[in-house]
Amino acid sequence: MSNIQDRIVRYGDLKPCKTAFIDAHTPGSDQKENFTIIGGGVSESPDQHVHITDQIGFNIGAAGQPPKCRNSLHTHTTAEVFFVLKGRWRFFWGRYGTAGEFVAEEGDIFNIPTGIFRGFENIGTDYGMIMAVLGGDDAGGGVTWAPQVIEDAREHGLVLGENGSLYDSKKGENLPDGVGPMPLLSEDELKAFPEVPVEGVIRDYVARYWDLIALAGDKPAKVIGEDALLRDRPGFEVDFLTRGSIADEMHSHDKPTVLMPMRGHWKLRWDGGETVLNPGDTCLINPGEAHALAPSMTGEASLYRVRTTDDPAGLTWSGR
Repeated sequence: MSNIQDRIVRYGDLKPCKTAFIDAHTPGSDQKENFTIIGGGVSESPDQHVHITDQIGFNIGAAGQPPKCRNSLHTHTTAEVFFVLKGRWRFFWGRYGTAGEFVAEEGDIFNIPTGIFRGFENIGTDYGMIMAVLGGDDAGGGVTWAPQVIEDAREHGLVLGENGSLYDSKKGENLPDGVGPMPLLSEDELKAFPEVPVEGVIRDYVARYWDLIALAGDKPAKVIGEDALLRDRPGFEVDFLTRGSIADEMHSHDKPTVLMPMRGHWKLRWDGGETVLNPGDTCLINPGEAHALAPSMTGEASLYRVRTTDDPAGLTWSGR
């Protein structure tokens, strides 16, 4: 049985895939990098490296993009949660990306409601990184693209098969026998995707970093969960920890737990070892594994903790 050290993915060791999605050749989206950290993820490319293949009820991934690079409009049938690790990002949504938008700064977290087309763009001045939590072991079965994304991609040589795999005509690849192209959503099907106003999205689905810092005093702030700041039951819950949020003593959880430092350096101890987790690192802790966690030095320290729940992955919870 592996120990915790074997389930840490360091930020500097992340392996990107530049051909993960259908818009990999589309101008404006052709410089993005996709990372699959825990679980199978939603990549459409066989080139995608998966760091930890364990199935824990949700997936952890990341998207890295240089300035002015955007991720095209798509949707999922399970939760897609992002927090900004580096940079400044514009999130937008709607059939054409015009229903609403907001700018997320470092540390902000966004629980994007299911059933809407969404995209995001690095509007900062340097390479940016957003970390992602996707609901379900199969991450909702993949990605559904807005029709214009598929059409634009075809003009630049990429075809998405109905099997969910990408084929690059620039490399001489064609759809296999018996596999047709991914069908475009019809106008009737598109009517099922709402144009959600920005006020409701920011109120119910966005938590700002400095608000969470204020809330996480002597105990973790509940960010996403049935009774959390962002009320949802996506099959996982998200807490926010800062200095003093938890005691520096051994404890364990009965569900898989993922630690994702945002700021500062966190000493992680377990029976027989210890290490320091840094911003951008990801650590998977198995059920029942005793461990202790505390900032390892003075200064700002914050960390997102994600834990599996008994709720099934699916659409955004309607009991809010």
